[in-house]
Formats: sequence, structure tokens, C-alpha cells
Amino acid sequence: MRHADASPERWLRKTGRGLYCIPGDFYVDPNGPVARAVITHGHADHARAGHDAVLTTAATAAIMRARFGAEAAGQYDCAAYGETRRFGDVAVRLLPAGHVLGSAQVVIEHVGYRVVVSGDYKRRRDPTCAGFEPVDCDLFITEATFALPVFRHPDDRGEIGKLLHSLAVFPDRCHLVGVYALGKAQRVIALLREAGYDKAIYLHGALIELCDLYESLGVPLGDLRPVAREAKKAMAGEIVLCPPGALNDRWSRGFPEPVTAMASGWMRVRQRARQGGIELPLILSDHADWDELTATIHDMKAPRLWVTHGREEALVHYARSKGVEAEALSLVGFEEEGS
Repeated sequence: MRHADASPERWLRKTGRGLYCIPGDFYVDPNGPVARAVITHGHADHARAGHDAVLTTAATAAIMRARFGAEAAGQYDCAAYGETRRFGDVAVRLLPAGHVLGSAQVVIEHVGYRVVVSGDYKRRRDPTCAGFEPVDCDLFITEATFALPVFRHPDDRGEIGKLLHSLAVFPDRCHLVGVYALGKAQRVIALLREAGYDKAIYLHGALIELCDLYESLGVPLGDLRPVAREAKKAMAGEIVLCPPGALNDRWSRGFPEPVTAMASGWMRVRQRARQGGIELPLILSDHADWDELTATIHDMKAPRLWVTHGREEALVHYARSKGVEAEALSLVGFEEEGS
């Protein structure tokens, strides 16, 4: 039963450690170790090590173990999408967020109110993870990484087509593609496979463990080979994936006339591409763009909106113009990993 004097802002608080549910005594994606955490996904700005107990999906728990080892958490409660966990009189469910493998929205229900914390999310299809599922709620807490009208991500197939076209035009050059290790690397590989590219794809050593983990969790990626086992001069006409930071460091030397590419939503900003020395910008983001963010506000049917980690002001202004009571939450500690 709903209590008029128990609306979500009375029991869900922004704190120095992040978003805290008072009656359930848990944090969502806390920025430091806590007794009980609900983790939306495995990127390091959301999943930090040292919690006593963690509620998350099985895939995110596996990712946390791979990235942080035994110290990631004291214990895990791995919930399937849609399963309910109770902390006192607070019910918690995880629903797909479409961001990376295992990513989840957190649905919190208490005294007749429903709050949805999006975590990071996108709305377009991704062959490597379950798609975002809208749910009606009283309060929607949304990310805002690309919450400006300039950010309208193009079709994924077109961006992968740009990479394959360049490969055909420059068969004597290596194509060196910067990708984030979790989510972006696997998505680029899966999209290349869907486009018919069945050759070996070569990997920087830092990408191998999570690609192996994705395959162990049922995401097929095809023929992947560590580039360290091959002579770099033999990489003409091949696709090599590496972390963004490796594009311009010593590791990248020795490839035959590399075409330097980067897969990120930030490649919409030409200055970023130029500053990074990116010859082939690929606008592939694992976050919702402006149109997806605004569509999601309507889909969730929430009369209240809290906006966090990103371009908060523009989305707050948009929501208010549509009659939604909106404010910036301004949580700290969230960065660009996986953009």
C-alpha cells in the first residue's frame, strides 16, 4: 500500500558513497566499499572492489571476479533478470539494461512506490547482451552520458561498414582499432561477424581475458588470436583490436602503415578524433544517445526524473518541458569507460 508521506526522496538518498536506500540498507553502484551493494554492471566506475555483499547478475559477478580477483566482494547473490530479492520490506529486481553483458537496471519497490535506477544503458540491439526493458515507475534515475542533441548515434552496421570498406581500399595497411576492454571489444567483434567478416581478428593482450569470458558465458566471437604471437609486420590487411591507450604508445609501433581507428560515441566530436590522431572514427557507443534518452523518459512513464553522470542540465530541461518533475542528481565518480 502506498503511503503519501513515504515518497522515494524520503528513503532514497544521495550520499558521499553514492545512492543509498535507507530501509533496505544498500547502495547502488557505490564509489567505495560498503556492507551491501547492488551493482548494475562490471565497468570499474560502477563495480568497485571491497564490498562485503553484492547483489548483481551472474555475468557481472564473473566480470568482477575476472577484473578484481577474490577481493572483489565477500559474497555474491546472483539474480536472474526478473527475480525478486527482499531487504526487509524493500523488493529489488534486476532487468536488462542493454549496456554490456550482464548489465542491469535496478527496480526498487517500497511502500507502494517503484523506482528504477538505469545504470548505464542503450536502446539499440546489441548481439552480445540482453536488450533494455522499459518498466513503468514513479521515479526514473537515468544516466546522461550523451544527453545533448548533437549526440545522435548512426546505425551500427554503417559504422562497421566504414571499417570493412577501409580494409578493402587499403589492403596493405593494418587496421588498428581502439576499443574498451569490456563490452565494446566484444560488440565490435560480434558486429564484424554479423557483417560476414570471418577471418581471424587479432587482439592486444589486455583484451583476451574478457573476450574469453564472454565466450565462456555463451557469446560466440569466432577466431580470435593474440597479436603478440604474430610478427607485427604480417598484420597488413588485418584487423587488430587494442585498448584506446595503446593506439599511440610503444606497443602500436611496427604495424604496417596502420589505419588508426577508434570505436566510441565520442567520435561524434571531431576535435576528439583529431586530438587522438584518429584517422577512422567509428561512432559506436554503448550508451543511449539523445533520442534514446528522451524516448526512454516517455517509455518509463515516470512523473519524476533524477539525472546523473553526464550532461544533466539538457536532459533536465527537456524533461521539465514535457511536464516531468526533473532534477540533476550530480553523483560523483562515474567516468567514460565503455562509452
